[in-house]
Amino acid sequence: MPQGKPSVVPDDGLTTRQRRNRPLVVVHTGIGKGKSTAAFGLALRAWNQGWPIGVFQFVKSAKWKVGEENALRVLGLSGEGGSVDWHKMGEGWSWVQRDAQMDNEEKAREGWEQVKRDLAAETYKLYVLDEFAYPMHWGWVDTDEVVSVLRDRPGTQHVVITGRNAPERLVGFADLVTDMSKVKHPMDAGQKGQRGIEW
Repeated sequence: MPQGKPSVVPDDGLTTRQRRNRPLVVVHTGIGKGKSTAAFGLALRAWNQGWPIGVFQFVKSAKWKVGEENALRVLGLSGEGGSVDWHKMGEGWSWVQRDAQMDNEEKAREGWEQVKRDLAAETYKLYVLDEFAYPMHWGWVDTDEVVSVLRDRPGTQHVVITGRNAPERLVGFADLVTDMSKVKHPMDAGQKGQRGIEW
């Protein structure tokens, strides 16, 4: 594997190994497809390393049976790599019409409270907070609190957050940020999402 050479070596008192193993906050945002897909790819790498993984879905409906969930659950139970817990906190975390907004807000806050408890207990080595940018963007969860909790999390817990419109405060704080831009999409030509591609 090629050896990466950083353009800057910070004066932080850490050795190269300590800096390399520093836990990361990763953000996948932007209007393009692939934010969650990239996060689940990261989860596959974590599973291969034997890390316990917690997936928290904040927007996608609890009724959706996404392929990543099935695959990661099977892998988690295989005994080959790390464990995988998948949290879908009821229909309140789902992508539904705004008439259920109050319930959605409450469930998003409940979900964030669970993430905070797990971070404090160091339950997982990798957290996938899928579509978590939306509750922050909509003001349901306070971005400053999220940044503060992530900054002060104990141990070596990595966190990846997906979703459009990631708040600037989060983007500025994160260690790795990817903005997925759309160049072209089949939906532009009237083609709906299809099995095996979107789910």
